[in-house]
Amino acid sequence: MSTDRPHLVLVNPSAGGGRARELLPRLEGALRDHEINYRLVMTTSLDHGVEEARAAAAGGEIPVVMSGDGLIGQIGGVLVGTGTPLGVIPGGRGNDLARVLGIPTDVDRAVAVLAEGTSRAIDVGEVNGRRFLGIASCGLDSVANQIANDARLLKGHLVYLYAGLRALAAWKPARFEITLDGRPREFSGYSVAAANNRSYGGGMFLAPAAELDDGLLDVVYIVQFAKRRYLANLPKVFKGTHVDKDEVIVVRASEVEIAADRPFAVYADGDHLADLPATIRVLPRALDVIAPPGGAVGPPGK
Repeated sequence: MSTDRPHLVLVNPSAGGGRARELLPRLEGALRDHEINYRLVMTTSLDHGVEEARAAAAGGEIPVVMSGDGLIGQIGGVLVGTGTPLGVIPGGRGNDLARVLGIPTDVDRAVAVLAEGTSRAIDVGEVNGRRFLGIASCGLDSVANQIANDARLLKGHLVYLYAGLRALAAWKPARFEITLDGRPREFSGYSVAAANNRSYGGGMFLAPAAELDDGLLDVVYIVQFAKRRYLANLPKVFKGTHVDKDEVIVVRASEVEIAADRPFAVYADGDHLADLPATIRVLPRALDVIAPPGGAVGPPGK
């Protein structure tokens, strides 16, 4: 990847509880050390970052995002069809896209990937017209995501584990209707997720076999069973072994329609992107991302 092409480095100063702002001197030092031609913009909102990236791509610059998965996902979405690759410097609490792509969380090593890495084509998800790169989910996940977004003091996977436990305590079963590439199913249970990526929530491998470039979504849905068993199974998601349970169903589809017996928000990349009913589809290999060569990183121990 040429370092001569101009780069727009977008930094979300509030990402990771302020971690991105703190790492700014190291980031700029690494960019200079690798002789990357760049200009830096601090984003003031998600919309501001998206518009800056859109203009940069139109002007021949490579957008590089130092933020959490939310802003990275939205900027990745607007780069679809532009022929412009996306650069990623992990700066949030979850960093799940970077984790699976093998982009290091260390700033200096992440910039080295930017300077030396290759461009890899990955799939992009779309829910009711809004694009995402990770996992779109609803049901119990809707409640947990809202709790996690409100919990500003916790970091990494701890915030998502805390949110999941709080959401589970108050959960009442929901009735879901899903249609997978035209094939309808109904069930009572906890959640439905359409996974483009393997990981969400700061290292929870909800869909451990999902591939970023296979043109399919791994649809994971969890049918109703006792809360105490759900709780016992929860830690297994960090290794992806929860899918071995009969109550966790995984199927693949290029499109899934989801409806439920009560309102749910659909979250993806940590942000509220849509509400049920929702249609989620995949755009195959629609985005180039600057990443290390090689395959995706899987769950620990796999």
